[in-house]
Amino acid sequence: MTLASMDRKSFVALAAAVGAVVLAVIRLAGAGGSDAPVVSATDSIPQAEKRLQRLRQLAATTPGKEELLKQVSAELKTREAGLLEADTAAQAQAQLLDTIHRIAAQNGFDARGAEEFREARPLGNDYGEISVTESFTCGIDQLVNFLSDLAREPRILATNEIHIAGGSDKKKNLLVRLSLSGVVPRKLVPVKKQAVAF
Repeated sequence: MTLASMDRKSFVALAAAVGAVVLAVIRLAGAGGSDAPVVSATDSIPQAEKRLQRLRQLAATTPGKEELLKQVSAELKTREAGLLEADTAAQAQAQLLDTIHRIAAQNGFDARGAEEFREARPLGNDYGEISVTESFTCGIDQLVNFLSDLAREPRILATNEIHIAGGSDKKKNLLVRLSLSGVVPRKLVPVKKQAVAF
């Protein structure tokens, strides 16, 4: 083998290797280029500067928005402190009954005549309302004190109905039928399935 034929073979091998490298670079550049963002020809430096200025203004308002969010969250927590917290609607109704029994006992009469438990129903978009109805007998002064103590409760409570009838005993006690409601989180309200139209 002569030097000229060896140079020729080396040259062919070198040319083939360079061709393979060039092909690989072209393929990689084509594959990598598809991930790169395409900048439109209409974007100019002044438009980019305006966009940057707008983003800086938005970034500057972030601390103020975070502070406002903290204030609103604290106020919401304060307002929702009056919700009846329970895992089920029945447990929340039991809390209402306990409140009635406790306040009645503080005012010297027994109120243990639960009559009706209504299903929880929606109260706006975020809350629900539960209610119980209870009957009891008490004096007029006891009823007034009971209602005023009920109004001082930290929970969000309201009397929906109150029926008062005169009693037939010598102490002139009243027959009272009271419906009391409380506010609960919306998760305790059963979801009604809508009928499917065919």
